[in-house]
Amino acid sequence: MALNKNHEFEELDGVKCGIVEKNVSPERLSFLKEILESNGYSVIAVPSPAPKAAPAPKPAEGETDAVAAPAPPPPPATFTVGVTDYTFNWVNAIFGRLLKTKDGHFITLAYWQQQDKVSNDEVPYYEKS
Repeated sequence: MALNKNHEFEELDGVKCGIVEKNVSPERLSFLKEILESNGYSVIAVPSPAPKAAPAPKPAEGETDAVAAPAPPPPPATFTVGVTDYTFNWVNAIFGRLLKTKDGHFITLAYWQQQDKVSNDEVPYYEKS
């Protein structure tokens, strides 16, 4: 566990890893894995633990539990993504211009967050309106 939220690390599959993101969808996992592996990082992804469910309320005295509550839907499959370089910090990597796409452009914050389809690194983030 990290001292602050800016640099998290923990063991994933028995390997000490720097945490990239938690509770990511399978689509986001494949996006992150492609970026990180093309930049030379070893990616480890494990299923996220299921959220803790609140205990079911007990029926009051005199009430029967003839009407059973419907079962909650299963939680969506999410993953915890980490890299074996436990010093990795995705914020420092993006703003320090350490990550590149396969075609050689620097990865921007909008591209990392999947808001842009193409990484447009010609205009710095602080000059965008």
